[in-house]
Amino acid sequence: MRKGRFIVLEGPDGSGTTTHAKILADAFTKLGHDVLLTAEPTGTAIGKFIREQLKLKSIPSASALQLLFCADRAAHIETVIRPALAAGKTVISDRYVISTLVYGEALGLDPDWLLQVNTPFLEPDVLMIALPAFHVCVDRVKKRRQLEVFENTKFMRRIHDLYDRTLHDDPTIHSIDTGKSIEETAKEIFAVASR
Repeated sequence: MRKGRFIVLEGPDGSGTTTHAKILADAFTKLGHDVLLTAEPTGTAIGKFIREQLKLKSIPSASALQLLFCADRAAHIETVIRPALAAGKTVISDRYVISTLVYGEALGLDPDWLLQVNTPFLEPDVLMIALPAFHVCVDRVKKRRQLEVFENTKFMRRIHDLYDRTLHDDPTIHSIDTGKSIEETAKEIFAVASR
């Protein structure tokens, strides 16, 4: 049985993580891999509640929100991700731990506390951050029909800067400029994920 692999694609709103996670999943499927494509927040009751909170004009409690993300992730790892990896599947996740660290810090939470509550989670085999130029993210988000609470320019700038800092702080994370064409970006992501 082929050993399962856990691939994570992170990035700010408008960076293209959802688009490229799907393209990557399709590419591996065509090669004969058994692929599980997932995302955070998940489709569970906790994940749906988180999505409802993100549609509000403000976040009632930043710490409670991040703990909800952690609860959603913990349940998802145990019931979905670990079993899929044990079965030899390639698991591709659109967002994971770094999103909680970045968005939590941008909301004013203590980075050390955020790291502490996220340390126990399963480490990905491949971790990529999609990070185009800031204006690319803004232009893409402006085209959306309905914006979420985090999708305003000032907050997006903070998020972009924190993702950029994360890349500089951890050389093991692969940086992907998703400001290029979808085809060119997809090739780069596939090359990194295939190593």
